[in-house]
Amino acid sequence: MKKDIQISYEHFKNSSELNDIEKTLFERAKQARENAYAPYSNFLVGCSVLLENGEIYSGNNQENAAYPSGLCAERTTLFWVAANFPDVRVKKIFVVGGPREFHEKNPPIPPCGACRQSLIEYETKQNENIDLYFSSMNDEVVKVHSIKDLLPFYFDSTFL
Repeated sequence: MKKDIQISYEHFKNSSELNDIEKTLFERAKQARENAYAPYSNFLVGCSVLLENGEIYSGNNQENAAYPSGLCAERTTLFWVAANFPDVRVKKIFVVGGPREFHEKNPPIPPCGACRQSLIEYETKQNENIDLYFSSMNDEVVKVHSIKDLLPFYFDSTFL
């Protein structure tokens, strides 16, 4: 099987290039990052989610001494949103992450593989793409228009 993979993304050199809602999501994710519980990895991640009803919710990574019992910011946020608003579509997700001791050279931090799989589940469930933005604290932002752009060979319920 040969498949040409085309990844569609946008790159913003800094957050001033974002529109107002994107800036709000960026700031909410940055704020959520500050409350992350990451005493073991010292890698803090915040996430904000925009729902179709205009509401914004945020969360962060939560570690545990019994590693890997913790949970990433993306899944913490998305699972809470899905549990409380099961029929409301997710429009945008913004992730800001990086080491506790931030350095200007830290690149934008994309979701891990487990988060990508969880994100694709919700995108598939709602049958509508989710805009995903990821960044470090340096204001550089990458945007993809679908989780499939980060996980082109995804596994979903059609395989079951």
